[in-house]
Amino acid sequence: MGKLHVKAAVIGAGMAGLVAARELCREGHQVVVFERANDVGGTWLYDPRIESDPLGLDPGRNIVHASMHRSLRVNLPRQLMGFSDYPFLKKGWGDPRSFPGHEEVLRFLRGFTEDSRLIELIRFGLSQPSRVLEPKRFGINVLILIVECCTPTEGRWDQWAVEWRTHGGEEAAGVEVFEAVVVCNGKYTQPKIAEFPGTSTLQGEQLHSHNYRVPEPYKDKIVLIIGRRISAGEIAKDILPFAREVHQASRETNLEVVKLRKVAGVFQHPMIAWAGEDGKLVFQDESSMFADVIIHCTGYRYHFPFLKTLD
Repeated sequence: MGKLHVKAAVIGAGMAGLVAARELCREGHQVVVFERANDVGGTWLYDPRIESDPLGLDPGRNIVHASMHRSLRVNLPRQLMGFSDYPFLKKGWGDPRSFPGHEEVLRFLRGFTEDSRLIELIRFGLSQPSRVLEPKRFGINVLILIVECCTPTEGRWDQWAVEWRTHGGEEAAGVEVFEAVVVCNGKYTQPKIAEFPGTSTLQGEQLHSHNYRVPEPYKDKIVLIIGRRISAGEIAKDILPFAREVHQASRETNLEVVKLRKVAGVFQHPMIAWAGEDGKLVFQDESSMFADVIIHCTGYRYHFPFLKTLD
């Protein structure tokens, strides 16, 4: 008995979506990749824009899917960033560091896409798969393709209806039926925000790390970063040469973890206990401060609004 070949939709052309599409093709399946951006790369596709709501709380905000700051570098060595049969090596890209910048990761993914002949499977907001062989040459006028809904068809679990539309320019829409769907759109678009008494009425600038791009706007400001994970430390180091002061607060109580992730020159605090109407921030050890800017490096929620399942 021969293999069962299916028509499969892959949502997202980042690292996970690209390798999923390649493996499905290797098994003989018919694959269509839906990507709303104008290039491959997913979270590695840097976008200098920020959202209209810096905290990401407004559901009607203009959503920007990029979550990287300009100076970001990987936190895994390049030897662990590639695939078993497609290693992440220098490949003439000129960066000898074991922990390269995000630009090189994007070049790696573009090269993987081209060498794996995946580009013709990807719909970059177009009504038909693109025939362009170099995704980096896509212009800024490419339409945005949005998957609106993905649901089983008429109670069947062996068929999925994928409803899509384009936005901008000459809009189009359609519905296609697939026998399999692979969701690879990532989880870095729906921010989680630190909550404490007074946070909703707190005056002053607040943003989530999702909307942090460059350090220059924080010159001579007092900045408080909430969070203890990698993004918090990286942003603290990025801002430190520009800001008047950089402070960091978190719920972490393990002193070894705090010591390990402490950034030299950054003032350390426990978590905020409450905030006053005058902007005063009081920490759990009863110390206090005023900050010009609060940056929430507090992670993301899983968010797949287009994925509909039957009860």
